[in-house]
Amino acid sequence: MKQFWSNNRFLILRRFTQFSILFLYFGANAWGWWILRGNLSSSVVINFAQVSDPYAVLQMLAAGATISLDLFIGAATITVFYFLVGGRAFCSWVCPINMVTETANYLRRKFEFNRMQGPKMPISRNIRYWVLGLSLVVSFVMGMAAFEFVSPISMIHRGIVFGLGFGWASAVIIFLFDLFVLKDGWCGHICPLGGFYALLGRFSVIRVFHEEGNCTLCMKCKVVCPEHQVLHMIGKESMSVNDGACTNCARCIDVCDDDALGFSLRELAEKNRR
Repeated sequence: MKQFWSNNRFLILRRFTQFSILFLYFGANAWGWWILRGNLSSSVVINFAQVSDPYAVLQMLAAGATISLDLFIGAATITVFYFLVGGRAFCSWVCPINMVTETANYLRRKFEFNRMQGPKMPISRNIRYWVLGLSLVVSFVMGMAAFEFVSPISMIHRGIVFGLGFGWASAVIIFLFDLFVLKDGWCGHICPLGGFYALLGRFSVIRVFHEEGNCTLCMKCKVVCPEHQVLHMIGKESMSVNDGACTNCARCIDVCDDDALGFSLRELAEKNRR
């Protein structure tokens, strides 16, 4: 039991966080709870503080909308929060799609779908940044928050909280896409929200740190990492994972039996390294 907890502690904590957030949203809709009301784009916490998705606010600004002070403060609050904890922590600790894509990727590894499907397609992970830019352009042209209108994140969230059918359809489509078409297809290549938080995550304070002296090059970390390119330093040098694409999911820490990976404050880790 102790070994199971050691190898899955952050995964368990992430699932607890994700389900808890969804349950609070569901409770607000079903029973009128006041702890967390709204949706992942804009919410009110404890009937007091408004928090807003800064990417959604950017789209609204591009569309020419007038932003209220509460919405602006809410977006600034979330920006500062993810600036500190790591931008793409949203993707692994909050976003409901993460549970869908990680299940698909687990099955890919278990049934070795990567080997069965022949040579890998050279698909760039930078597509998400192009989709991000395009969403702002389309928002400007159409006068509406373009990605919010078609976002599978919002659809799945509504499907879970309000029971709407399109949410479950989106979940199935993304699951099948990641399982049979492209590993980490949605979160790792396409999602513009992930791209936005990856840009923010370049400057975040809390980072995964690699201690080269403890590493035995087992490569378990790269197998489970949804953004394996961020672990380029494995077995080569001691340093922080400073690539903004890192989701701070900590699966690499979970599976590392050598105590070569752990969370650290960026500046403190780099100072000790020197």
